[in-house]
Amino acid sequence: MATDPVHETVNAVYLSESRRVLATLIRLLGDFDAAEEALHDAFRAALEQWPREGVPANPRAWLVSAGRFKAIDGMRRRKRFDALDEVGDKADIAVVDAAAWADPESVEDDRLRLIFTCCHPALASDAQVALTLREVCGLTTEEIARAFLTPAPTLAQRIVRAKTKIRVARIPYQVPEQAELPDRLDAVLRVIYLVFNEGYSASSGASLTRHDLSEEAIRLGRLLVELLPEPEARGLLALMLLHESRRPARTTAAGELIVLEDQDRSLWNRQLIAEGIGLVEQALASRRFGPYTIQAAIAGVHAEAPSAALILRRSKPTNSSSIRQSSVSSGSF
Repeated sequence: MATDPVHETVNAVYLSESRRVLATLIRLLGDFDAAEEALHDAFRAALEQWPREGVPANPRAWLVSAGRFKAIDGMRRRKRFDALDEVGDKADIAVVDAAAWADPESVEDDRLRLIFTCCHPALASDAQVALTLREVCGLTTEEIARAFLTPAPTLAQRIVRAKTKIRVARIPYQVPEQAELPDRLDAVLRVIYLVFNEGYSASSGASLTRHDLSEEAIRLGRLLVELLPEPEARGLLALMLLHESRRPARTTAAGELIVLEDQDRSLWNRQLIAEGIGLVEQALASRRFGPYTIQAAIAGVHAEAPSAALILRRSKPTNSSSIRQSSVSSGSF
C-alpha cells in the first residue's frame, strides 16, 4: 500500500522543525507543558488539514500559529472565559505581541533561549542534562533513561521537578545579557560535554561507549555554534569532533578499549579531524579562548601526528602544522 505523501511530509517536518516550533511555543505560552501539548495539537491539526488544504508555504509558521491558538482555545475552555481577544491578557498569555512569533530572527533566537533555560544554574546538574536532552534534542524520557541506566519514572520526575523549578522560580526564558554570558555559557558547555563524555566513555552499562549520546552532544554543539559562535563554543565542538574521530579505532572487536598509542591511526576519521582543527584555529585566533579550546588544540596535535611516538619524543622536531603554530603563537601550551 502506497504511503500518503502528505503524511510523509508531516513526519519530515516533525523531524526537522518540531524542536524549533516547541522553542517558540514555550516563549509564547510561558510554560513547557502547555507548549508540548500545543505542539502535539498542532501536528494533529496538520495531519487533518494538510491533506485537504495542501502543505502551507511556511510549515513552521503554520504550526506555531496553530499550536498557539489551540492553546488559547484550551485556556478558554478550562477557565470558561466569556471572551478572549487575539492579543489576550498578560496573566494568561506569555507574549502580548501576537505577531512576535513571525519575526524570523526572534524565532531562531528561541532555540538559544531554550538551551540557556534548560541549563540554568538554578537547576541541578542531572536535571539540566535530562531537560536539555528532552526539550532541545527531542529524546523521549525512555531513551534518556536507558542512556543513563536510570528508571524511566525517576527520570520523568527529574524532568517534572526541573520544569516546576523554572515556573516557580520564574527563571527567565531568555539569552543572558552580555555581562552574564561567560558564566552562563560555561554551564551550557559543561552540560553538552557531560553528555558527550557519557557517550564517549560510559560510566555504567555493558557497553564502554554510547555513540548515540556522543552524537547528540555533537549535534547540540553544532547548534550552539550556529546560534552563538563564541570561541569556547567552537573549542568544545572541536574537542568533541577530534575525540569522536578516533571512535573506530578505540575498541577491539570484543569491545575492549585500545589506548591511544596502540590505536590504528588509519581508522581515524580525517574529515572530522579537519573540521575540528579548523574550529580550533578559529577559536585560537580570537584570543578569547578557554580550557575547551586548549584541550582541543592538544587533541589536534595528537590527531595530526603520524604516530604517538613522535608526540612523546619531545626532543625531536615534528612536522609543523597550522594548528601547532597557532597554539604556540597564542601561548596555550
